[in-house]
Amino acid sequence: MKKPWPKLGAFYLGRAESAVLILIGIVLVVLALLMLEQSVLQLFHAAQEGRVHEEAIEILDGVLLVMMTMEIVYTVAISLEAHALVAEPFLIIGAIAAIRRMLVITATSTKDEHGNPEVFRNTLIELALLSLIVITMAYAIVLLRKSAQFV
Repeated sequence: MKKPWPKLGAFYLGRAESAVLILIGIVLVVLALLMLEQSVLQLFHAAQEGRVHEEAIEILDGVLLVMMTMEIVYTVAISLEAHALVAEPFLIIGAIAAIRRMLVITATSTKDEHGNPEVFRNTLIELALLSLIVITMAYAIVLLRKSAQFV
């Protein structure tokens, strides 16, 4: 006779996983809303003071961080619904993160290029590696979508 413990344990662990994922999702949504509020207020104040050009990078950085956070919420929702880990949302989050970093580096590089040539060279290397990461993740997303067509 088979013991019901493994089945019962799996049931309760599944419920616990769902509860934790729901709490994580709620925390991430609240965090995204607070970060978005901060970015909107920063944009509003920058527009009032005529400093949008100077503040644009920080505002863009904040908005892209909100996008990444909401993409993580989407990933949590998929995990909650399917009880499986899906790779594509993580690849999208990684691509957004790399693009976000590239934008920040590009915007702030004008300050660094007049200084130390070693810092500038390292910046170019970092941009090249980030570009490679974005291309690789985009290719991985294409491969995942093509492989899903055959299933």
